[in-house]
Amino acid sequence: MALPLQAANPRYAGMVVDLDEGEVLYSENADARRYPASLTKIMTLYLAFEALEEGRLQLDQPLPVSSQAASMPATKLWLSPGSSILVDEAIRALAVRSANDVAVVMAEALGGSERRFAQLMTEKARELGMRNTTFRNASGLPDDRQITTARDMVTLAVRVMQDFPDYYHYFGLQAFTYRGTRHTSHNRLVRDYPGADGLKTGFIRASGFNVITTAKRGDRRLMAIVMGGFTAQSRDKHMANLLDRSFTRAALLDKSNWMADLDFSAEYMAFAPTPSHTPTPSPTPTPAPVESSPVVASYSPETAPFEPPNAATQDPEPQADPLQAFIDRERAMASRAAGGWGIQVGAFSQEDQAQRYAREAARYLPRDLDGQVAIDTSVGQSPIFRARLMALEEQQARQACEQLRSRGMDCMVVNASL
Repeated sequence: MALPLQAANPRYAGMVVDLDEGEVLYSENADARRYPASLTKIMTLYLAFEALEEGRLQLDQPLPVSSQAASMPATKLWLSPGSSILVDEAIRALAVRSANDVAVVMAEALGGSERRFAQLMTEKARELGMRNTTFRNASGLPDDRQITTARDMVTLAVRVMQDFPDYYHYFGLQAFTYRGTRHTSHNRLVRDYPGADGLKTGFIRASGFNVITTAKRGDRRLMAIVMGGFTAQSRDKHMANLLDRSFTRAALLDKSNWMADLDFSAEYMAFAPTPSHTPTPSPTPTPAPVESSPVVASYSPETAPFEPPNAATQDPEPQADPLQAFIDRERAMASRAAGGWGIQVGAFSQEDQAQRYAREAARYLPRDLDGQVAIDTSVGQSPIFRARLMALEEQQARQACEQLRSRGMDCMVVNASL
């Protein structure tokens, strides 16, 4: 039996959102505090795009390079103090190269100093509904007080797409040339995953390997985040797996049966095992207090290195959050479905097969449960018979799945909304 995902990798967080249907398809540690690393630059670019829209920047405008900017550690463009870089070049360098020196150039151009720009970033985060995010720099370089959550970063990614469609294409670039040197993107998912067209990767030792990706198949678009990968390769493989299964699940969803959780921990553990010698990361961030949500797993490490965000930087009434409708729907459905939780152990083309497999699963559980089969008529002309054990409380369903997985059976927690 695979160890619980949180025990195996305490930095992990993931989330997948169906942007067309307003469904959270997958959520693990979505509200636990994490280090954003270079995902930070999505906010740096958000404020740059906003300045372009408002006429405070022009794409052909040169930005001066200070000694402070030039001194930033790699990854960087190795800009020289006293030189300049055009706004368009700077945006490409941030989106493709994730250049830390360019992040400070942009911060100083828009905020006067990187410190002031970080305050503007945090203020914008509150305005967008990112309640659990605090920025201390424009690049994502290590700072114990620079924190976010998977949900907040998805919120930001959605807003940058919605608010600046004319500039979103920068997040899909795979290369750019600056002064004769060609720089390629760290984001291989855009190149390799069918339908992916953006966004951003990030890494520092404390965070692990992070990525936000959006992909489209037909008329359906998903937004997904993975945080805390052991390697860039395992992170990308896990993201591709999440997207594949989420596209499949989204196609099978019907309005009367809401699947509350897809368990991807086994897949993640299979291709991203803990190395025999893993450097000890910085203390894992402590999650902010949040309302309980049935789809978000809790995680409570003993150490708490973070200072709470300064109350002066928080808006008591944030602006409309594009994910809030998704979140509210999630919770409303869960509250209506008390006792309506269950488990699914398979899907079959024949009803008797589903009934037989459900009864077999019930044999291994501590209480006598009847298998109920749901017919999904939304897939072509052939209905799918799903082997389910229903009428459970949420915790009972999750414990039941753990028991069945320990015996080698596939299992998924489901919530039939009333």
